[in-house]
Amino acid sequence: MFAVLKTGGKQYKVSSGDVLRVEKLAANAGEKVQFNDILMLGGDTVTVGAPLVAGAAVQAEVIDTIKADKVITFVKRRRKHSSQRTRGHRQQLTLLRVTDILASGADATGVKAALGAASAPKSAAAAAPAAAAPAAAGDDLTQITGVGPAAAKKLNEAGINTFADLAAVDAETFEATKVKPEWVEQAKELAK
Repeated sequence: MFAVLKTGGKQYKVSSGDVLRVEKLAANAGEKVQFNDILMLGGDTVTVGAPLVAGAAVQAEVIDTIKADKVITFVKRRRKHSSQRTRGHRQQLTLLRVTDILASGADATGVKAALGAASAPKSAAAAAPAAAAPAAAGDDLTQITGVGPAAAKKLNEAGINTFADLAAVDAETFEATKVKPEWVEQAKELAK
């Protein structure tokens, strides 16, 4: 049985036991990762996804993080400029050994999904407050002329989440953040 998986902007045809080099993943040596973007499954019957095969996955064990061969770029500007520049680059890769190809039931395996190093979240605690902040907001304060995203954030931190909250504020005496009298007037009209 074989599968065609997609990771790091590239597609790979893999079978169980294959060793392959992919773009760097956010996983350490010895961990097991799962690729859920399966484009095709083959074997006795061929299943082609539209665009992905539902429920299919490829599980692999991380062997090591390695560097690819050095690529050297040379730039030369001709004639009067007489400048030359040589630069080298070694791309970071993850070395994997494919252990299983699952045709179905990939969501119940409990193996973590393979994520690229750039797309991996820093931590679950850092991602949770960002997702919870918009849900806690009452009204979109940026509808008021002169209130941008930064000012709306300051108002939310000061406890002003709705147009009614902003309409009840006295612009001269409110000390938590700067509030303009025009904002209070617009908030009164929007709160109706």
